[in-house]
Amino acid sequence: MNNSLVVHRGSALEAQWAQAFPALASPPEDRIDLRSIYFALRRQLSVILAIAGLFVLLAIAFTALQHPQYKASSRVVLNTAEDRGSPRREANPSAPPDSDQVDTEVEVIRSNELALSVARTLGLDTNPNFAGTSGAGLRQRLMALVGLGGDGPAPVRTREEVLRAIANRLQDELSVERIGTTHAFNISVTAPDARDAQAIANEYARQYSQFYLVQKRASGAQAAKFLSGRLEELRQQAMADTARVQQYRIANNLLSTTGASLSEQEISSYNQEVASARAEAAADRAQLSTARAQLRNGSAGDDVGEALDSPVVSSLRSKRAEVAGRVASLESQFGPGYPSLQSARSELDTIDAQIASEIKRIISNLEAKVEVSSGRLGSLQGSLGSAKGQLASNNRAMVALDDLSRRAEASQQLYDSYLAEYKQTVASQGTERPDARVISYAELPRSPFAPRPVLNLALALVVGLGVGVVVGLIREMLYTGLSTSADVEHKLGIRCLESVPQVASILPGQRNPIEAVYAAPMSGYVEAFRGLRAAINHALGSTRNVIMITSALPREGKTTICACLARVAALGGESAVVVDVDVRQRGASRLLDSVRPGVGLLEVLRGEASLEDALVRDEYSGAYVLPIVGDASGLEDLMNGGEIAALLARLGERFNLVLLDAPPILPITYTRTLASQVDGVVVVAKWRATADHAVRAALRLLPEGRVRLAGAVLSQVDIRKQAKFGYGDPGFYYEYYRKYYA
Repeated sequence: MNNSLVVHRGSALEAQWAQAFPALASPPEDRIDLRSIYFALRRQLSVILAIAGLFVLLAIAFTALQHPQYKASSRVVLNTAEDRGSPRREANPSAPPDSDQVDTEVEVIRSNELALSVARTLGLDTNPNFAGTSGAGLRQRLMALVGLGGDGPAPVRTREEVLRAIANRLQDELSVERIGTTHAFNISVTAPDARDAQAIANEYARQYSQFYLVQKRASGAQAAKFLSGRLEELRQQAMADTARVQQYRIANNLLSTTGASLSEQEISSYNQEVASARAEAAADRAQLSTARAQLRNGSAGDDVGEALDSPVVSSLRSKRAEVAGRVASLESQFGPGYPSLQSARSELDTIDAQIASEIKRIISNLEAKVEVSSGRLGSLQGSLGSAKGQLASNNRAMVALDDLSRRAEASQQLYDSYLAEYKQTVASQGTERPDARVISYAELPRSPFAPRPVLNLALALVVGLGVGVVVGLIREMLYTGLSTSADVEHKLGIRCLESVPQVASILPGQRNPIEAVYAAPMSGYVEAFRGLRAAINHALGSTRNVIMITSALPREGKTTICACLARVAALGGESAVVVDVDVRQRGASRLLDSVRPGVGLLEVLRGEASLEDALVRDEYSGAYVLPIVGDASGLEDLMNGGEIAALLARLGERFNLVLLDAPPILPITYTRTLASQVDGVVVVAKWRATADHAVRAALRLLPEGRVRLAGAVLSQVDIRKQAKFGYGDPGFYYEYYRKYYA
């Protein structure tokens, strides 16, 4: 017997299959297999339906505990700058409301201040639907239903506390939505009573439309009051600043007329008079100098400028000319001693003396005039110097005067601006326009908005199905059992030889799986064992005939598989024997309770009995069983020795198929040793019961490189449910060929 066994692992197996059968190669890892998801959901259908049913029951309970709620809606719209026009026009009117402002107004409607105003205006603290026990929320009703409500009396609250609590509730029951991209809002309110819902929705609309108007009026009244008080202060300040300016002017002789100071006017006048006096004095001196120059040059003075203008001199000259003419006439007629001539000459001398005297007086007058004009010029120049000194002093005082004047002017301007603002504020009172208006009031609701039984149940069903699907998929992902041959090959990395169905899933009237082999030899149940026999031959080769049937854990169905496989082989013309090597359970031996052999495996190994005496023949199929009888102490030691190897060699020479019904690998040690002494090992795993990690743990305990692992068998497969566990598995197509066995 060749014990150089090879373990077929997943990667090598998949590589061989992909090379030999390209059509059977695994799909790409990143491909979503919708059919696998579909079958996974089919497998979890009961869980999904149970969760959906639970959600539906919760929805029914939730709906039953809810009070009817009515919903009413009103609409308001923001006014533009033109809509808010008033007699008091602003120079730069505000721009139309933008999107951010509209969103801000939504929050204003939702504010606690507006809710409190609505509750106070409607007197909701006296409304039993809000202030009474009927207004208790669902949470309180649920707590009362399970007996968790407070036993003590409710604390006494003030009216303001009740109104604030109602305002908080109104905020929860309020819904404000912007209508599209417009400046209009839809204000919706839910309440236990239809009239309450209508009244609250309409009051919200009215309160919001008047919200800014009330603020404007209050702000205008407050501004008028403030400006009124401030105006008197500013008026007193302006008057005081102006008085200080005038007092300073008087104190510093800064009096003025027509915008100029008196000193400036005086200097201007003095400048003019000095110029005139200087010119006059110069003229007088020139006349005097001219007259003196003429006299020095021998003039008689009658040609002096002032003399020419004198009427006395003119008269005397005329008289002299007349007398001189008479003298000349007399001299021509008479001699020098002529008395008339002498008298005429005496008269002429007298006239000349009078003219000289007059000329002298004129010169004296010119001298006096020069002195007077010079004195006047000196006086005016002194006064001008004094005025200039006063102006310099005034200019120094003007620095402080300018500061006082600016303060007085600023005080007056501030007073004027406040006075204008006060007049505008007083004039605009009563002309304010609201920033929003109501475009439609809420109508009385005819039917409750909530609860909605059909919607609640539909939502509960949809959510329940969704949660159920998620839970089902999670269960599938967390599931560690083996359902299909693909599970065996991918999770364990070994070949799946066959899926052995439950006998009841194929033969409903048959309860004993071993008896079904000869009771229905043409059934699909028996055909599964024929397929298992063929698969073992393909895996190990036709010359291999000593096979150990084992499992990772107890109660996997390996004894039934051994018995049925032996019967099917025997009925097929092969010589087959089942060797019971499970010292503790003795499953194969219990099948022979009616025969009760006297010797068994232990006696043969000890040499106390022959093999022929220990073998028990199955009368229905001709297969044999080598049982364990009596006390089997020491049998485990014999399993590890050379006796069992010799016995297996003898059985292999005599029988075409030797099946060892071995104990599970995980709890029993000698199973692992025995596995290295057979031609092949078949691991049995119970369908959807044995965890894949348990089988992997068992396979890791087998001696590495010394065991030839034929593959695994899924036992007790419910063939009717197998169709839900994925296409590709042979059981998936059972419904297509089930009638073939009929």
